Amino acid sequence: MHAITLTEYGDPEVMVWSEVADPSPGAGEVAIAVTAAGVNRADLQQRQGNYPPPPGASEVLGLECSGVIEALGDGVTGLQVGDEVCALLAGGGYAERVVVPAEQVLPVPDGVDLAVAASLPEVACTVWSNVVMYGGLGAGDTVLIHGGGSGIGTHAIQVAKALGARVAVTAGSAEKLETCRSFGADILIDYKEQDFVDTLREATDGHGADVILDNMGAKYLSRNVSALAMDGRLVTIGMQGGRKAEFDFAALMARRGSVHCAGLRARPVTGPGGKAEIVRQVHERVWPMIADGSVTPVVHEEVPIAEAPRAHRLLDEHSTAGKVILRVR
Repeated sequence: MHAITLTEYGDPEVMVWSEVADPSPGAGEVAIAVTAAGVNRADLQQRQGNYPPPPGASEVLGLECSGVIEALGDGVTGLQVGDEVCALLAGGGYAERVVVPAEQVLPVPDGVDLAVAASLPEVACTVWSNVVMYGGLGAGDTVLIHGGGSGIGTHAIQVAKALGARVAVTAGSAEKLETCRSFGADILIDYKEQDFVDTLREATDGHGADVILDNMGAKYLSRNVSALAMDGRLVTIGMQGGRKAEFDFAALMARRGSVHCAGLRARPVTGPGGKAEIVRQVHERVWPMIADGSVTPVVHEEVPIAEAPRAHRLLDEHSTAGKVILRVR
């Protein structure tokens, strides 16, 4: 088969479409003929040599895909050859074929195009596991979503609104803020022009955010703590603003707050904190939201797989609203 491989670590041009060994499913796994793969910021980090795959995972980039099941490993039940599916991956999505544990496979949501479905597994599992399973977001809560115009952000806005929450977002342009508004965001904050702590507290009559979904890490840590409501939960899923920071524990204690940092890729398939339970809940709770139109996949652009460098440049330039997907077939 063909897949995107790296000639070295570096700029997008190190990615090339080349011939590699064809993977076969082991016990409990399925092989998927890939229709499309989602592009995520973690892929950019891996391309640069900063985010190696977990032990045993494919070296090929790509944390989510859609396609058609073409082979079943021993012991797989509930799935059949020919099923149209999407899947959460530990790697391997930028390819014509990928092997994945059956527990990480999802049916394509009703009414969603097969290629577009590639944009869903990573964002849906990331948002649900962090904002709901850990953060406990519910009706009447206020959530602050940093990077509201991103793939994660546009999905999180819609899920939060479907749950009955009030949504505040940060973004860096009027266009992206208008995109956030179109998906239901209530409080729009231009992080280049406004202090998000002051703006959020003013808009919530001093309450702050019950849950914060953060992609910045170190740069925003102290200010995020200041933005928390009493008993608030700060959930950090990215380090775009750095890895190391100092903050005042007294400020967190004064709010009875908590800080939670979590990734998705390196989780075990099953067991405590495993992907299987996250995928099960996403299927049970988020897929109906998509089927009834409460949550819509947001695809900024579809790019041919051989032009993967262009797709990465789009994310490098922070010019996207929603997801970019790579079309394989």
